[in-house]
Amino acid sequence: MNLIDSHAHIYSEKFDADRAEAVERSRQEGVSKIYMPNIDHTSIDAMLEAEVKYPDSCIPMMGLHPTSVDKNFERELYLVEEWLDKRTFAAVGECGIDLYWDKSFLAQQQEALRVQVALAKKHQLPIVLHTRDSFNEAYEIVAAAQDGTLKGIFHCFSGTPEEARKVKELGFLMGIGGVATFKNGGLDKVLPHVQLEDLVLETDCPYLAPTPHRGKRNEPVYLPLIAQRVADLLQKPLREVAEKTTANAQNLFKL
Repeated sequence: MNLIDSHAHIYSEKFDADRAEAVERSRQEGVSKIYMPNIDHTSIDAMLEAEVKYPDSCIPMMGLHPTSVDKNFERELYLVEEWLDKRTFAAVGECGIDLYWDKSFLAQQQEALRVQVALAKKHQLPIVLHTRDSFNEAYEIVAAAQDGTLKGIFHCFSGTPEEARKVKELGFLMGIGGVATFKNGGLDKVLPHVQLEDLVLETDCPYLAPTPHRGKRNEPVYLPLIAQRVADLLQKPLREVAEKTTANAQNLFKL
């Protein structure tokens, strides 16, 4: 199998003790590429160091995570723009809106997302969206900007069948991760109604480890567990799920 982890924070300090081993474990399980979303200025160096050390596996994005948006978010966005102007990244992300932790900077999060959508258009890059407790707010901004050129992923999708339909109509993909394996994750009621052509796989490591590793550090080596769960819910062969989701990721990221 050839799998692509479309969203993984393998540069996280939680991997400082065994990052090389974690990357190698994932390779042994068929995970050929690990796409790394940026958080803010504090994560750039570690992310780019992972790219240098593991150039065949680790591929960076550039963006500003919504939980890093505050009253000084413009300075962070200037840095994102500078990096996008001076070298190639796979996508603009991770960006979006997060209303789970804090609602006080909603207006700033909305503006930061609009700016990053514009940057994605400018650089002809896909955009990777974080929409925790904020699907409608993020969707409205992206839909208003959609002129047929925007592509991307609704990362960590765990929404309703109606939200899945909206993502598809927008021309975006759904990133499916460990939540699909959770007993009460809800995706067992959604995934049977979507098509493989609309999905990519992700771990979001070190977060959201799939069952039976829930509560432990997540890592890309667990991606086959997510692929198997998707195969079970869609009643498709595992190899078909692997081939199609990998092709979807390759087409999106122009790999």
